Amino acid sequence: MILPREQALELLHSHIKNERMIAHCLASEAVMKAIARKLGQNEEAWAQAGLLHDIDVEQTNADPTIHGPKGAEMLRQMGVDDDIADAVGMHNEMATGRERTTLFQHALAAGETITGLITATTYVYPDRKVASVKPSSVVKRMKEKAFAASVKRENILECELIGIPLADFAALSIAALSEIADEIGL
Repeated sequence: MILPREQALELLHSHIKNERMIAHCLASEAVMKAIARKLGQNEEAWAQAGLLHDIDVEQTNADPTIHGPKGAEMLRQMGVDDDIADAVGMHNEMATGRERTTLFQHALAAGETITGLITATTYVYPDRKVASVKPSSVVKRMKEKAFAASVKRENILECELIGIPLADFAALSIAALSEIADEIGL
């Protein structure tokens, strides 16, 4: 089952109170939908995984040893599609000790991680809007030693595993976020 978007939004708001985290989830939804469209996958399912991937983040205090699987368990109890729950459970592989095996799992790891990098950049530089972020600057940041501590470089590079070069992936993500920038305050 894929939840109707209104129901998924209610679920998100019932479990996450931090407005920046909600914005990150909405951003991840937009990026995952764009990735699915590019790859010819189920846009609705992939978008829902992006929207709900951090459903457990406040309950688990983002503890990397349990964050992800707890969210997957929550979604399964609600009857959400197993592929969505599996992708949510695998977006943070530190919690599971398992390797991602599906295109969907790789896409969610890469999509939500680049979303975090781009949104973190706009929060650090509030005068900078997401539309002004260039794909080349994302690629450059990926190579810097002082890379964002909360973002795993390896996860973003999973875009290569789904067949999208990093520069193209950055451009796709920036375009998706630009479409909803006003809604999420970027």
